[in-house]
Amino acid sequence: MKQYIRDKRLFLRRIFLLVLDIILLNSATALALITRFDFRLSQVEVKYWEAILDFFWIDTVITLFIFFCFRLYHSLWRYAGIDELVNIVFAVFLASTMQVIEIKVLSLHMPRSFYPLHFIYLILFIAASRFCYRMLRIGVKKYHPDTTQHRMMIIGAGEAATTIIKEIVHSAYLDGRVICAIDDDIAKFGSYIQGIKVVGNRFDIVETVRKYHITDIIIAMPSAPRHAIKEILDICKETECTMKLLPGMYQLINEEVSVSRLKPVEIEDLLGREPVETNLDEVMGYVSNQVVMVTGGGGSIGSELCRQIVKYNPKQLIILDIYENNAYDIQMELQRKYPQLDLVVLIASIRNTKRMNQIFETYKPDIIYHAAAHKHVPLMESSPNEAIKNNVYGTLKLVRAADRYGVKRFIQISTDKAVNPTNIMGASKRLCEMMIQAYNRDSKTEFAAVRFGNVLGSNGSVIPLFKRQIAEGGPVTVTHKEMIRYFMTIPEAVGLVLQAGAYAKGGEIFVLDMGSPVKIDDMARNLIRLSGYIPDRDIPIVYTGLRPGEKLYEELLMDEEGLQNTANNRIHIGQPIQFDEKEFFEKLEIICEKAAEETEDIRSLVQELVPTYHYKNEKK
Repeated sequence: MKQYIRDKRLFLRRIFLLVLDIILLNSATALALITRFDFRLSQVEVKYWEAILDFFWIDTVITLFIFFCFRLYHSLWRYAGIDELVNIVFAVFLASTMQVIEIKVLSLHMPRSFYPLHFIYLILFIAASRFCYRMLRIGVKKYHPDTTQHRMMIIGAGEAATTIIKEIVHSAYLDGRVICAIDDDIAKFGSYIQGIKVVGNRFDIVETVRKYHITDIIIAMPSAPRHAIKEILDICKETECTMKLLPGMYQLINEEVSVSRLKPVEIEDLLGREPVETNLDEVMGYVSNQVVMVTGGGGSIGSELCRQIVKYNPKQLIILDIYENNAYDIQMELQRKYPQLDLVVLIASIRNTKRMNQIFETYKPDIIYHAAAHKHVPLMESSPNEAIKNNVYGTLKLVRAADRYGVKRFIQISTDKAVNPTNIMGASKRLCEMMIQAYNRDSKTEFAAVRFGNVLGSNGSVIPLFKRQIAEGGPVTVTHKEMIRYFMTIPEAVGLVLQAGAYAKGGEIFVLDMGSPVKIDDMARNLIRLSGYIPDRDIPIVYTGLRPGEKLYEELLMDEEGLQNTANNRIHIGQPIQFDEKEFFEKLEIICEKAAEETEDIRSLVQELVPTYHYKNEKK
């Protein structure tokens, strides 16, 4: 029924345009003749009216046919622009030319000035008939706005802003109205873009929002550096507006600027630093034509590793994961995007020695990225033996297999929580770092670790939790008002891991310069403001206290580790720390055995091997 109604309305609209064009065509003909005689009807000779009657029918049919060929009855005139106007001009020019031919063929006579006058009038009439609806609609929208609409401010007055404003103003499907624009260029103050006035610079944002009752702010500055965007966002978050951001300059270059490309402002836009650039094209030759295995390949870091690795033509990619759902998702994605890829997906536990040996014997991996681990701090505090079984014993079995079967490179994914750890998860990761450094000294395999902070958007990270709490109306839970953390994005983390594989000579712990740490409380408040709410008024913030094993701040290096630079000035190397390897592995075996026996004293055993590990003894 809806299709029938829509088709019927379309049919009636076209019939209306046909009838209107017949009237306008002949009105243009008559008006051109009258204009020739200075609008004095008495001066128009009867022979000219008779001539018009003689070519009226054939001229109407041919003109309508030409208009149909130029699709003047198919366009959506509410969105008409330059292309539609050009079509009208060409159609009318051809119709007027055909009219001249008709008059000559029929041996009729009209005044010479009739022809250009007819051409001008017909263009004016046809264009007006097509564009008047659009003009009326814009006028109604401007002077009789719907009070329920969003009132928008555009920040930026360049090409991107022009395109966004044009789409919003002319769209029938966007519930919003652009009220004003902001730009730091003094020369643009008081000028108009697409009819929207530039009313001030960034320092006028708060006052302008209040003055014009703005509800939404759109930042259309795709070429601006990250620190400039952050400065503007810091001002905008003082308002109660919802904010959206046009992501990047490449979309302007590719002519992809549109309202659909706008994204909500994310908390990573407020990190205050440029993304760490890793020129992978220069360093990823070591992956080409190699058998690459990614453990934990279905996780947030592991799956992104897989996405990046396949771009550099590995001989074979092996995804190893114990969770079949995650592994299935990345398998389907890669098979769809890279149908020629030699992809193997294996469900297995790294704690299963026979299974690991079987996999290494069968596939003979050249490079391993080890991302499989338990990483959730509070959960591991309540199940410390599981952290040891999986993170330590699992890694030990994987390292032994890599050494036994001649793996070329082994990259261990570590964490800043391994530095002076206060939780069993961090301590387990420190044991893994020590393990690969020890093995590297005698093995032909190049073992290295990559240490980074919290990853935005990864499974279990704080941002998805905050967003979910905000969507539910709060409260947003923060453990401690003074807690700070280093943050990085998933692409940054993966870029670091891949580049570490290129730089690795064996035994290094690679560390990323992640800029200044961020207060979790500030992050929660900023995210609430960016969602259009006021912290502690619309969305309450509740401080829940430090969870088991958490500390107020994280560190990237221990006191004993020195920094060495790499070719990338944002990536550094922490030097290996010397320790008694024989004693280390003897005690490590004991720790793993005790974990398997579900000992209640695993923390004290770990502390013997990781002296920097400090934990709260619950028995005291």
